[in-house]
Parts: sequence; C-alpha cells; structure tokens
Amino acid sequence: MTGPDELEPLDLRFEPDELDPVVDSIESFIQETMSQAGVDRAILGLSGGIDSTTTAHLLVDALGPEAVHGLVMPGRVSQADNMGDAERVALDLGIEYDVIEIEPFVDKLVGAFPETEIDQFAIGNARARVRAVLNYLLANHEDGLVVGTGNRTEILVGYFTKYGDGAVDCNPIGRLYKQQVRQVARHLGVDEDLVTKTPTAGLWTGQTDEDELGIEYEVLDAILALHIDGRLSAGATARMLDVDRELVDRVDTMVKRTEHKRTPPATPAPHD
Repeated sequence: MTGPDELEPLDLRFEPDELDPVVDSIESFIQETMSQAGVDRAILGLSGGIDSTTTAHLLVDALGPEAVHGLVMPGRVSQADNMGDAERVALDLGIEYDVIEIEPFVDKLVGAFPETEIDQFAIGNARARVRAVLNYLLANHEDGLVVGTGNRTEILVGYFTKYGDGAVDCNPIGRLYKQQVRQVARHLGVDEDLVTKTPTAGLWTGQTDEDELGIEYEVLDAILALHIDGRLSAGATARMLDVDRELVDRVDTMVKRTEHKRTPPATPAPHD
C-alpha cells in the first residue's frame, strides 16, 4: 500500500488546490439529491472501510450529523476490528447508528435452499442483499435515502453485489478512483489507519478485495483511467503502464461483462 507521498503507477491524485472544489462539488451533490427527493435523512452502511468512512464524513459535512443514520451490520465472517472501526467512525462523527447482526437472516435464506450452504459466493452475495434490505427498511421508515459508498473503480468493473451494496439511491464518491478516495479521505481528516487498511467486503472468511479482483487497486485505477475512460488502446495502455496486455484485456472484459449491473434491467426492443 502506498503512502501519501508515494506515486501510483498512474498518478490520478488531485492537485492540492483542487481538493476543496472536489469536496464542495460532492457535498453540493448530496444536498441537491436530498432536496430533489424531498427528504433530509441519509442512511448508509458502515463497514469500517475507507469508502464508507469517507462517504460518512462527506454526509456529515453536507447535512450535519443529526441527518445521518449509520448501520453496522456484521455477519459471521466479519472481522471484529472492522466492525469496531465502523462504530468508531460513527462515534467520532457523532451520528446515530445501530448494530444489527445479519447472520440470522442469512441462515433463514440458506435454510430455504440447503444446497447453497457450501457456496461461499452465493452466501456472500446474500449477506450483501440482506444489508440492502435493512438499509431500505430504515430509509422507508425514516423517510430518507440510502446513500451508497461505491467508488468509480469498483463500479466500472462491477465489483459490487447487484441489489446488494449496489442497491442505493446515490453514490457520492462514484466519480472517484480508489486512490482519489484515499486522498479525499486524508483531506477530510480520516484517521490514517483507516485510509491504509486492507480493503475487504467481508463476504467470506479471509476475503480481500484485491485478492478477489486479482489486481492491485493502483494498477486497476490506471488501466481504467487510460483504457476505459481515456479510450487509449489496450496495447498502448499496457506499454504505458509496463503491464501485460492480457491484464488490460482482462479488465476490459470485466467492464463489459458487468454492464448489466450499471444499467436498468433489459427489456425487448419496441415492436414495429
């Protein structure tokens, strides 16, 4: 993991004088989204990770702590230090939060289809979807919006659970690559141990984001910025970053195969 003064494979960090405008733009987006929806309450899941922590800070700055309600939703495989970090963030920011154990709900789901018990991928996604249901139950009750914590890197490659952590009303950090999220977090005063901790979705034991993706975030950021967003050819991207062409192609495939996660459900074309 690189420190605050180390360069990334492609340095996507903002210039110091750009950070305040970036943060102001995101916070204005939050305020406008809430206003357009006619609500003044934001609900978000707190995982103890950098994305949810940064989003929580932005929400508090934009709306005030009284308008933010966090949910800490540990499962059987959740690491205790991550859940502790999630509670620490809520306490530091002075927001209301609840801790809800999700495994009883997951057990009920698996009980309906016992053959899924050994399928860690299916159960991991079920955990994410249970959290989404709880987020929306509370948001409906409090007449608020569910605020997502997805960053641009993960959204582009589809690294989220459809109708799970992807089930949100808005994504304030959805235009920031992972390294930019870390930079904004530091700018907002997020504790350094949270900025540099190993990202994990906590969907099964030992899971880490980079292991599951098969690529370091800094390299993934760079490929996405050059090849997907920048439209540079796969070959030129590989040469510029000094990585194998196959890695660029694999990222390209990830983006294409997960397009269905980023668009409304497909319907047939209209009849003539």
